Amino acid sequence: MRLTTLSIAVALMAASLVTTGQALAQQAATEPQGLYSADTILDADAYLANDPNTAIGEIEDILLDDAMQVQAVVVESGATLGLGGRDIVIDNEHYRLESITQDGGDVEHRVIVDASKSELEKMPKYDAGWWEEARQRAREAWEATREGAESAWQQTREGAQRAADTIDEKIGGDN
Repeated sequence: MRLTTLSIAVALMAASLVTTGQALAQQAATEPQGLYSADTILDADAYLANDPNTAIGEIEDILLDDAMQVQAVVVESGATLGLGGRDIVIDNEHYRLESITQDGGDVEHRVIVDASKSELEKMPKYDAGWWEEARQRAREAWEATREGAESAWQQTREGAQRAADTIDEKIGGDN
């Protein structure tokens, strides 16, 4: 009886260790690398989060802003989901990158798109019209930021001048 209880305890411990090992391996596969190569991300397969075994296309391009920050990826869709092979712009809010280290040490990337089929169909098509519209929005955002910064600087300068005038009046009034 004692041997059976010991055998069950050992079996449970072994199962626990296997489960823990699998969890750690999964965590290691999705932990940030710290530095990524665009070359290894381009052509990576993209999958819907709710159907992670069916590729919807591959990464065709990576879009950067003026600060060289990634703003979106372009997925060249395949025939899957009836998307017709169009290039789709997917902003940072709708995807995540999974990095998987292969046995030989090479890193393979998968892009997981957090969208339904209908949401994916509504995402913008990557073409000259989208590109020009995006550039115009970026210019408008820059102008608004610049005007806001100029206004803040003007208000700060005027406030400093008023403070200096008040100090001069107080010092001059005391003499």
